[in-house]
Amino acid sequence: MANSSSLMLSSTTFAKLSPHPFLLANLQPPDPTSTPSARTNGRQPRQTRPYSINTSSLSHAHGSAVVRSGDTTVICGVRGETLLTSQIPNFRAPSLDGSETNNDELRDYDLLVPNVELATGCAPNFLPGVPPTTLAQTLSTRLYSLLHSSKILSAEELRIYYDPATSLGEGDDMDEDKDEDVAGEVTKEVKAYWVLYIDVLFISFDGNPFDVAWAAMLAALRDTKLPRAYWDVDREMVLCSRPSETNKPAPLSIRGLPVACTAAVFTAKERQKKGGGKYWILVDPDRLEESLCDETVTMVVDVTEGELKILTISKNGGTVVGPALMKEFADVAGERWKEFRAVLQ
Repeated sequence: MANSSSLMLSSTTFAKLSPHPFLLANLQPPDPTSTPSARTNGRQPRQTRPYSINTSSLSHAHGSAVVRSGDTTVICGVRGETLLTSQIPNFRAPSLDGSETNNDELRDYDLLVPNVELATGCAPNFLPGVPPTTLAQTLSTRLYSLLHSSKILSAEELRIYYDPATSLGEGDDMDEDKDEDVAGEVTKEVKAYWVLYIDVLFISFDGNPFDVAWAAMLAALRDTKLPRAYWDVDREMVLCSRPSETNKPAPLSIRGLPVACTAAVFTAKERQKKGGGKYWILVDPDRLEESLCDETVTMVVDVTEGELKILTISKNGGTVVGPALMKEFADVAGERWKEFRAVLQ
């Protein structure tokens, strides 16, 4: 006759056979007084995984960062390439008098190009030799949208000008009288742009990919330094000055610090109807929790100016999260912003 110990399942086996009851048993223990409610990873429902950030990790990129949150690790590299205005169809010369800021240049000319790749082995379901997954394409689209809607970069940062008044001494030596004639005839104009290729690679995946990918992208952009580029009239091409003590690469001016915070809704019943049953808001969900939740919400906030500003809200599935929970979640997102800023500094 089998004893009672041989009939018991280990927590790992229980999680694989019945993941939903396993998570529910942790969140709703039989005796809450002796065993507090907790997630399977040991965190409280609204507790996040701390960020770990390391910048300038890639030697051949203009900016890079490695960001880790729990067992989700992302590396992001930013590299700039020049794009001549003559190669842009239907190019419209921007206003240079400062009366308007045409940030549509970033989107119209595709000056920001994010790309997401999920490395083989970062999670069991990502196999070698397969085309890009739906998740990778969705993340690329969401990151692209947030890059533009948050307005963290200005088109002015990526313009490469030809200015006759300051071009003297750059490139080959020219006759001084000739320079004065050219300066009197030609005005300052945009000849090219920097195009930023932003590659995001997941080397370890354990849930909440958007938050960590955006954190890595933001840290890499803040680390990006572009060499001084100018238009050479004789060669009719863009040249970059050699870095020196007096001519160092210039960092990008990032406006604000938008931080993303994601939560998933776990219901006591696997198919719970609207307004019924018990539920838990799981902030910064891991891979197991994401697979058991049908409703997620992502909020991007910025508290740079001292007041909480909600930049974007995206919600998928479910009917649990309403205005009241949104207000509570905004406070959680504000705390997440403070945690990220402290680690980034």
